[in-house]
Amino acid sequence: MLEKLQEIFRRYIDDENFILTADMVLRSDLDISSYEFVQVICEVEEAFNIEIPDRAIAGFKTVGDVLEWIEKG
Repeated sequence: MLEKLQEIFRRYIDDENFILTADMVLRSDLDISSYEFVQVICEVEEAFNIEIPDRAIAGFKTVGDVLEWIEKG
């Protein structure tokens, strides 16, 4: 699951050596814009065949938060 997330995030991060970890803070560690974050979430929903409500997205602080939601999905 983490590997698939890394593939998605890598499209928005300009670092070919990028390695995603569960404890990374979405906004500061990954340095992606709000627009890019929305794009990432759309790709996550499609890749994992889940729907993430806006209220849940607003609570995502770390990559681990996203992973937890995917596992619940």
